[in-house]
Amino acid sequence: MAAVVRTLGPVSIAPAPAVVLDDRFARDLPELAVRWRAEETPDPRLLVLNESLAEELGLEPAALRSAEGVRLLVGAAVPAGATPVAQAYAGHQFGGYVPRLGDGRALLLGELVDAAGRPRDLHLKGAGRTPFARGGDGLAAVGPMLREYVVSEGMHALGIPTTRSLAVVATGREVYRETVLPGAVLARVAASHLRVGSFQYARATGDVDLLRRLADHAIDRHHPGAARAGNRYLALFEAVVAVQASLVASWMLVGFVHGVMNTDNMTISGETIDYGPCAFLDAFDPATVYSSIDTGGRYAYRNQPLAAEWNLARLAEALLPLLDDDQDRAVALAVEALGAFRPRYGAAWSAGMRTKLGLPDGLDDAVASALVDDLLALLEEGRVDHTSFFRALGAAARGDAEPARRMVLDLAAFDAWAQRWRALEPDAAAMDRANPVYIPRNHLVEEALDAATAGDLGPVERLLEALSRPYDERPGLARYAAPAPDETGPYRTFCGT
Repeated sequence: MAAVVRTLGPVSIAPAPAVVLDDRFARDLPELAVRWRAEETPDPRLLVLNESLAEELGLEPAALRSAEGVRLLVGAAVPAGATPVAQAYAGHQFGGYVPRLGDGRALLLGELVDAAGRPRDLHLKGAGRTPFARGGDGLAAVGPMLREYVVSEGMHALGIPTTRSLAVVATGREVYRETVLPGAVLARVAASHLRVGSFQYARATGDVDLLRRLADHAIDRHHPGAARAGNRYLALFEAVVAVQASLVASWMLVGFVHGVMNTDNMTISGETIDYGPCAFLDAFDPATVYSSIDTGGRYAYRNQPLAAEWNLARLAEALLPLLDDDQDRAVALAVEALGAFRPRYGAAWSAGMRTKLGLPDGLDDAVASALVDDLLALLEEGRVDHTSFFRALGAAARGDAEPARRMVLDLAAFDAWAQRWRALEPDAAAMDRANPVYIPRNHLVEEALDAATAGDLGPVERLLEALSRPYDERPGLARYAAPAPDETGPYRTFCGT
């Protein structure tokens, strides 16, 4: 029998949620949208609800907890005027092109306008088979859906652009993977679900009008400044290059490993999307791979900037017909725009590392680069815990270097490095604002997911509370800041499909 997952409490008696969902994507781009409905859910039970996000969206949490609200969160109750669709897209998966991927187990319920006036997608994962399912069952298990909830909310708290998780609802349906697991649906919120793969799909149709309408939709939704440029489609590409350079730098600075950076998992908005085989660095090792399916290390930690650049090159290829009527000229424009990725990424990474080390403004680049390079070599040599070490450096900046010092192997080398660094009078307060105490540590995530699958949501709730304020050290949360125990062993993640 599948484990029974307890809910966060009885469903309250409350008015049905007043949700207004637009169907602009379905109307503007019908060639990329297949009208579909979620599968019936035998026994929907709310597991977690993101009340702060609900309020940000202008939704009443109590209404979402009602029976009708829970039906909305699994796609069983569709507001008037909404048109749920499965989105079509293509993608390069580990370098191999697949012309037709799409939402195999997901649905875009529609778009809503949040309390700040921004359009947001309301999207479901695990809602059942769609025409894009390609042999899959279209379902999802409790563990992977809670993983996305926990990690995406952790990323949001860290200040990293990301899709958000509104709720996870247990379905009462068994899901068959390596074993029988309790099923669930994730309600996800995003600026949009436009991906590099969306443009690849449109380009592959040979319909330039469709490609142009998709690009105009993306400009209006995410990069309106491009509409004022002389070449709006080149400006769109430049904007995506810029947001992705910043995003991947922010991943690298906190030790996040996405795990599956296929082109269908890169957004046009610059948000992190799809938390399948993701993880955070424990011991610092640039070659780290956590994903069980990444046997060649294509998406290893150190390769993420290169993977992003490669994906952006595929976006450029898709956009060529819009960049210029002359093919050679279009290619030249794309190559020049793509060339901005490395300097943009480098600038974002360097600025972030300067802040993590508390370095003063105006410090010579050569001095800063040498400090960073020498420190990372020390961390790699000693397989030092990434998050703990950088946080401990804040204490070192205040005069207590011992917590950081005892993490490294080569004490003499660390002492020499620390002498150079402290001579620059690092800003400890700035370091504490940049170096988190609490991240979604891999062993804690697994512990919480195992407990939830067995019916206990307490560990998930406590982990989410710790992650909600990642830069503020708080009493009673020491275990959430501690590295993985030695007996934990090598960590591997799975895509959860």
